[in-house]
Amino acid sequence: MSQTPPQARPGTARMTVAQAVVRFLAQQSTERDGHRQRLFAGCLGIFGHGNVAGLGQALLQAELESPRALPYVLGRNEQAMVHTAVGYARAKDRLQTWAVTTSIGPGATNLVTGAALATVNRLPVLLLPADTFATRAAGALLQELERPDSGDVSVNDALRPVSRWFDRVERPEQLPAALLGAMRVLTDPAETGAATVCLPQDVQAEAFDWPVELFAPRTWHVGRPQPEPAALQRAVEVVRTARRPLLVAGGGVVYSSATAALDAFATATGIPVAQTQAGKGALPFDHPRSVGAIGSTGTTAANALAREADVVIGVGTRWQDFTTASRTAFADPGVRFVNVNVAAVDAAKHAGVTVQADAREALTALTGALAGWSVDDAYRARTAELAAAWEATVEAAYHPAAPGSGGRLTQNEVIGLVNEVSAPRDVVVCAAGSMPGDLHKMWRVRDPKGYHVEYGYSCMGYEIPGGIGVRMASPDRDVFVMIGDGSYLMMPTELVTAVQEGVKVVVVLVQNHGFASIGALSESLGSQRFGTRYRYRSGSGRLDGDVLPVDLAANAASLGVDVLSAQDGPSLEAALRKAKASDRTTVVHVETDPLVDAPSSESWWDVPVSEVSTLESTRRARAVYAEEKARQRPYLTPAQP
Repeated sequence: MSQTPPQARPGTARMTVAQAVVRFLAQQSTERDGHRQRLFAGCLGIFGHGNVAGLGQALLQAELESPRALPYVLGRNEQAMVHTAVGYARAKDRLQTWAVTTSIGPGATNLVTGAALATVNRLPVLLLPADTFATRAAGALLQELERPDSGDVSVNDALRPVSRWFDRVERPEQLPAALLGAMRVLTDPAETGAATVCLPQDVQAEAFDWPVELFAPRTWHVGRPQPEPAALQRAVEVVRTARRPLLVAGGGVVYSSATAALDAFATATGIPVAQTQAGKGALPFDHPRSVGAIGSTGTTAANALAREADVVIGVGTRWQDFTTASRTAFADPGVRFVNVNVAAVDAAKHAGVTVQADAREALTALTGALAGWSVDDAYRARTAELAAAWEATVEAAYHPAAPGSGGRLTQNEVIGLVNEVSAPRDVVVCAAGSMPGDLHKMWRVRDPKGYHVEYGYSCMGYEIPGGIGVRMASPDRDVFVMIGDGSYLMMPTELVTAVQEGVKVVVVLVQNHGFASIGALSESLGSQRFGTRYRYRSGSGRLDGDVLPVDLAANAASLGVDVLSAQDGPSLEAALRKAKASDRTTVVHVETDPLVDAPSSESWWDVPVSEVSTLESTRRARAVYAEEKARQRPYLTPAQP
């Protein structure tokens, strides 16, 4: 005989904690520049004993009662679900994201890598892992971390250092504060990242009389902090003294929709613009002031100007070590920095003039304050010559005079063909291996959202789930996921999710039988590509036998996607065009020569080499390392009184 649930008190709604979470999330929105949108597109989840009867039941109930309130998507890997949410959030300029729910135990700990990626890249995602019983009525639980020194620690505490917000709801009364705290972080451009709210499995199912105000529609207004007048004036004074200025555009330019303001600033002042990985697309590749990528994976044009720059204006960049070439990129002894950033921690770096403000508002203000000032004609001409020389280098890499070993395509040719077949608004997605650096140097970006390379955490396996998130956020754009065999083998399972959801992506799977990026790095450091190739173990006991017979095309086909194989330029182009015309997810498989590198950036990255060794290759590499290390600088030159 069914029981009638007790009536809620007046002014309250009686439901479980999990049901309250779902109802609350469905009512959250963001607003910027007058445009309002829901904060959560839905909830990605994998159910286990910790959340199946709590959030699982709540999501089912919501789906039956109001199917569009908080749509549920079944993922295949917990880490991958976070990547999908992050890809979506980045494509939506951090104004929308997904929630992710998992069980306690391995489901929860699988979130750690994804949470770190989100927080490192300052991208919002809400994590809702189940937790052990708050009442401790049963124990030791299946999948519980039982510690002899602490009774209140669970595996979820591993998420604390990689989350921008962490809370554990051990009583229903704690839920409103926990959720509101998470929303604050998710919608703050300077503070955002992973927000984790742990939900003990018994608490999820517990009923409570909630104040109805908790479920009222709530809009989080994302503001545009204005530059403080005195700070703006200090920045203007520094820029006006510059003879060889350079602007470095970071991801903040794209996220704040400041690309038009950057165009106006660069056009008015003549200052050349270099771009970080996250900032690539801030200007199109053929803009007269664009000099392309900067730093360890940069263009020779941007890096030449960086070495000579007397004033460097960083806008929306956190000055990651690849951007500064491990603090060797800017070589002028008196170089000064102007840092425009919404986050104080980034605006204060390199002892620069600090302008803590929204990128669009600051660029607009700087353009106005610098009216009538510009670089001289000689500097403009030098910028144009360097950019043109680099474009010629890219053209030669895209169309080499000779094929790779065994007639195979080079990775440079593959990138060139994908670039040429893709439409201007299409998106390229990548994250790890040699391709992120090669794409940063050579991809000819034509749209502010056309380049999506996760390089803050450079997480192998991000590409496919991240690409799915990008396509879900941008259904009117084709998404080309560029991935090597090393990253593919980390996380191919989300191809099943793409098939399930009818989300089309084109996966360009480059097989070079190993880790091409780390192989090349290993060789340059004197470690002879050790442990970077997929080989049989030979009779000598080493992994130096024949190539492993791994059929990645067959693997992809087994997951339900279409697969096309290419052997040369014409067949690859045909496969790419067929994949683009299809409405299904397609994997385009091609083998490449891993020993043909992209054009040099004439830059450096600090990876220490063994100080002593019996290997001649290591000793030679150490000598080179010592020379490069001597060029590092602290960037503490006084900027302005």
